[in-house]
Order: sequence, then structure tokens, then C-alpha cells
Amino acid sequence: MTAGSSRLLVIDDDAIVRDSIVAYLEDSGFEILQADNGETGLAVFSECQPDLVLCDLRMPRMDGLALLRKVHEISPETPFIVVSGAGVMADVVEALRLGASDYIIKPIVDLEVLEYAIKRALDSADLAAQNRKYRESLEEAIQSLKESLDVLRADQKAGRQVQLKMLPPTPFAFQGYQLDYKIYPSLYLSGDFVDYFPVSDHSFGFYLADVSGHGASSAFVTVLLKNMFLTLLQEYRSKSKQGVVKPSYVLKYLNQGLLTTGLGKHVTVFGGIVDTRAHTLTYAFGGHYPFPILASRDKTVLIEGKGLPVGLFEDASFEDVTIDLPRDFSLTVFSDGILEVLPQKTLKEKEDYLLSVISEGATTAEALMSRLNLEDIHETPDDIALLVLANTTE
Repeated sequence: MTAGSSRLLVIDDDAIVRDSIVAYLEDSGFEILQADNGETGLAVFSECQPDLVLCDLRMPRMDGLALLRKVHEISPETPFIVVSGAGVMADVVEALRLGASDYIIKPIVDLEVLEYAIKRALDSADLAAQNRKYRESLEEAIQSLKESLDVLRADQKAGRQVQLKMLPPTPFAFQGYQLDYKIYPSLYLSGDFVDYFPVSDHSFGFYLADVSGHGASSAFVTVLLKNMFLTLLQEYRSKSKQGVVKPSYVLKYLNQGLLTTGLGKHVTVFGGIVDTRAHTLTYAFGGHYPFPILASRDKTVLIEGKGLPVGLFEDASFEDVTIDLPRDFSLTVFSDGILEVLPQKTLKEKEDYLLSVISEGATTAEALMSRLNLEDIHETPDDIALLVLANTTE
């Protein structure tokens, strides 16, 4: 929390001392409220809810200790710094026991020391508030996960509805870009999963994940993935969108999370962040295959990359790659289930066939479904998912 955004309440019955403190702190950029006794200070605090209280311990009508108790009843997280004479250290000890953040001894010879103590107390309170929000969001995510897993265990039909509710709306448009997808489960529940979401006012993220195996056990992991992504996104937004989201960091986070669960499942993932101002894609591979296909007016190519599957190795590392996006393009990502239903014999022939289908104009999920005859397949040996990102601007 910066000085310019912080409101302080200074309470001291000594007008000369109070005025010197107020003048210094205002010059340092703080907004200052003030009071000359504890009763008035409590009224100001209740009405204005300052970010920090700086209070003399020895005052008439209501002393600093009584005021500290009252303030902590109203707002236990508000930092409270006490100012005390050198001869009343017993009161300082009691104030710290009651929850005071810090103490300053009179006379205050160096006001820079006071300013430092205030900034330190504000930073600590800010960090505590962020940690509390993070814990609350994590607890909500864990509770949501438990409820979803309970539903999946209880009833596969209800579990399928849970999975469908977790999937994003399709198509999804964001500042000239569009995403859509199709998922074909081999059983009633799918181990393939896709998601996309705004990250900031000019960027969005997406991923396609393929959990090892299929059926209910793999579907459990898709719920876990959704909640881990949700937790990360909430953490990022709680930090006021500071810094750049790196797909490699997300995959590292997922890797550690899956290893911690001990479920014995791993996931192949391709995910990225699109910056709509710079028209760039930053992506990372987590053992994903087949390679995504980027099609533009000039060419259709595979986007190759490397990276271990998520959830297998403690020391797995992941790499960010940034590319410029053409004005008119599509990026198609398949899960490996698509390879099981193509008639070609070798992987190279299957890749070439997918390249040709997309280069011939099948650049939406619906068009690909039709061109690859996926709507005619009633049973598949593995889950199939496809995700298409395209630039829809003319």
C-alpha cells in the first residue's frame, strides 16, 4: 500500500507533537485524520475507517490502551502503532499483547523512523489481507472440488452434467478473436478438457488438457484442473494484475499440484496467452501431441515444441515461446484421441492429412467435425477434443 493511497488517524493530546507529526506525514503523501483524545479518535475511526492508527498511550478521557481494545473490536486487522514515553514500557508491552503493530518512543527525534514504521505496518497489513483472500478463494475452490468429486462418484450421469457445466461457453469472442471446441468422450465421462478465460482487459488464456486414461477416474482430474486454474486466476487478479502471466509457470504449478494429490494421473497440456494489443501468442507444451496446427493465408504449419507431461516428474521444466499472430489465421489443437480414428497408417501420414484438411478451409470446430466425419463416430477408443482459436477481424 503506497503513501498516496493510505489514510492515517493520528491521536495525541499534545497539539505541538500532533501538529509536527501530521505536517511531516502529509508532506510524505499520506492523507491524515487527527484527534486530540481517545473518545474523539474512536468516533473518527468508526466514521472514516482509516488504514492505520497512530496513538499516544497516555491521554485524558480514554487512554491509548482502552482505544486499542475498542479499535480491535471494530476492525482487528487495522494496524495500530502506539507512541509512548520512555518511562511507561509496561504499557507498551501490554499494547503489543493486545495486538499493537509497533511502538515509537517519545520524544520522536527522527520522523523518518516513524514513517518507516508506518509503511512497514501498512505493508504487513496489506500482505495479511491478500493472504486471507487467497486462503478464502482456495477454500472455496477446494469445497467446490469436493462437491464436484462427490457428484462424480455418486452418479456418472450427474457427473456428466458437472463436466458440461465446467466447460466454457462456445463460441467465445474476445476483441476480434474467437474460440470454439468439440469434445467426444469415449465413455460417459471425459478425460479431455478445454477452457478459456479473460486474464486482463487485453489478454485471454486457453488450454486443452488430456488426462491419462479415460472414464470417471480421469474425469476427477479434469475437475481438479479446473479448480487449480481458478485458484491461479484468482491469485493473479488479487494482485491487481501485476506482472505477466507465463504459461510455463502455470504448467509448473499444475505439475506440483498433481504430484501432491498422489492420484497417479498425468496430463498432457497445450496452453497459451493471447495479447490482443500486441497480437502475440505465448504458449507452452506439457507433453502435448499431436502438435497444434497454425493456418494463415500463406501457409499451414505444425507448431512444434517440447515439454514433459504434467504430473509425472518433480523436476519437470517447461518453456515459454512467443510468436506473432497473423491477421487472418486459425490455430487448431487436437487431443491424441483424434489419431485413433484417422484411417492413415503412420503418424506422419495422419499429421499430413490434418494439415491438408485445415489448409483446405476447415478452420472451425464445426467444419472440422464434419470434414473428419466425427459426427458419424458413435464409439471411440479414446476421448477426442479439438479447440480452435481464430482471428475474426477482417
